[in-house]
Amino acid sequence: MSEDQDENSTINVDKAFLKSTRGILKVAEMGTLLAAFVCFSVASVPKYITATVLELLITSLLLLLYMLKLNKRLTFFFWPLVDVFNSAFAAVYFIVLSVMALALYTVTGALVGGIFGLVLAGLMCVDTYTLFRKITFNNPRSMTRNQGSN
Repeated sequence: MSEDQDENSTINVDKAFLKSTRGILKVAEMGTLLAAFVCFSVASVPKYITATVLELLITSLLLLLYMLKLNKRLTFFFWPLVDVFNSAFAAVYFIVLSVMALALYTVTGALVGGIFGLVLAGLMCVDTYTLFRKITFNNPRSMTRNQGSN
């Protein structure tokens, strides 16, 4: 096997991503989602458990995608935009879900899960904002600045 083929067939872990702002946000989201999942599981509220498990799965897949640099190999999606839509939708969804959990709680686990859900919504809003600021669609940032000054 030649060196080029060997380089293309291996998957490297991007440790620098975990130390970046986006990586820290994703790990914090995963921890908050796990805490909310545990709280909702203790309270045994199936609709909240389902929502947290689904978002935990999506966030973990996006984290793996960036950590293994698969976003550079799977180019049929514009992954930062997919991540922005996921974060924005999840932020709105968890605000609604958390307010419902806080308003209708019967068990302390649902109350604490609702609080973790609001913290998660805040993290998702920060993630959406930081990702959206970095996305350039068609032009490099230098061209965009030059057009804005005319």
